Amino acid sequence: MKNILIVSGHTNTVSDSVANRTILETLETQLPECRTVYLDHLYPDFKIDIEAEQSNLLWADVIVLQFPVYWFSCPSIMHRWMEQTFLHGFSHGSTGDKLRGKKLILSYTTGAPAEVMNFDGFFEFVRAACGFTGMEYGGSIHTGGVSYQMRQDPQMLDDIKQKAQQHAEKLVTLLKA
Repeated sequence: MKNILIVSGHTNTVSDSVANRTILETLETQLPECRTVYLDHLYPDFKIDIEAEQSNLLWADVIVLQFPVYWFSCPSIMHRWMEQTFLHGFSHGSTGDKLRGKKLILSYTTGAPAEVMNFDGFFEFVRAACGFTGMEYGGSIHTGGVSYQMRQDPQMLDDIKQKAQQHAEKLVTLLKA
């Protein structure tokens, strides 16, 4: 199996997430050889350890960005991680070929129902980043209707967990393909 790096961009995976936490736990159980980086645990101050994160990227064959959509984008900590690790001379530029040939997959959740969110073309910056760095865009898995506000109702909480399980299963299938 290829080396799979999962980068969790949730801002508070432990206390504020049901769906993303469930997805990550399922991935870690079903793909024990994967390496998971929890940005919120490592960098609550947003001071990214560039060397460590670039080392993770060098190790990986496949990079999965796992995050909830916040205001039509990835959370700021994930954006910061990309800004700090995808540097000239590492990921791009005349000597920046370290990400070339690696596969990048998006895995994201939204609180709004999937049918009201149209993300076709929304994450074009990811495809552009892939082209710029020589990575291959491996597609995306997304799940809507998993708002943190719904977790107060036991039935809705069960629904969120089921949707997150299904999301993780789809992602595992994609990663094993």
